[in-house]
Amino acid sequence: MNNRKIKIALLCGMFGCVLMGTGDFLMLYGDPTATGAAFWLTEGAKQIPAWRNALSMAVAFPAVVFYGIGLFGIGSLLRGEKHRKIWFTLNAFGLAPWLCVHLFVAGTLYLFAWLNGSAWSAAALPAAEAFRSQFGWIVFFSYPFMLPPYFYWAWQLFKGKSVFPKWMVLSNPIIFYLILKGISLLMPVGAFRLGFTNGLMSEAMFLWFLSMIFIATKDLDRSC
Repeated sequence: MNNRKIKIALLCGMFGCVLMGTGDFLMLYGDPTATGAAFWLTEGAKQIPAWRNALSMAVAFPAVVFYGIGLFGIGSLLRGEKHRKIWFTLNAFGLAPWLCVHLFVAGTLYLFAWLNGSAWSAAALPAAEAFRSQFGWIVFFSYPFMLPPYFYWAWQLFKGKSVFPKWMVLSNPIIFYLILKGISLLMPVGAFRLGFTNGLMSEAMFLWFLSMIFIATKDLDRSC
């Protein structure tokens, strides 16, 4: 891939991050007062209209597609066909869990809000927590698929197996996530902090793609 195509792939990845992050905000932005064991079963979540949860899921599908364009696109920045194939394989298995986790959270929040707005409001919290308890394993089962690509990427950069300088190992979604998590803890408690926290991984991915765009100069053309 030439420099122009790589930048287009990175821009697609960033657009996917905007879509997914918007969905994360839509399904949780509101009064952050927790009503149960999960921090996201809040007073604000009770009042979220069904269209917001539906739209959150609707934008998640193209978001993952654009994520994929960005992730597969940057594979050409790794040196060696073997390393590229491993990168492509890890991401092929790692993309589906993004949708699974998003659907799990959106489904729980929709059930919680719908019951709260019905005659069965007393059952809203027990039902949502039962749903979360029954299917919460999806989140933990997804991590072994979602995270390995980023560790592999860091390892290849550290070994000098990419067109980037080794210090670019510091540009990684996991590192950006930890930094943004720290920033979120300094924010005043409120609806924005809740939405921001819910979208941390999308925000971290956005910064990661953005950092590579700044490094993707004309020198990359020759390296690719």
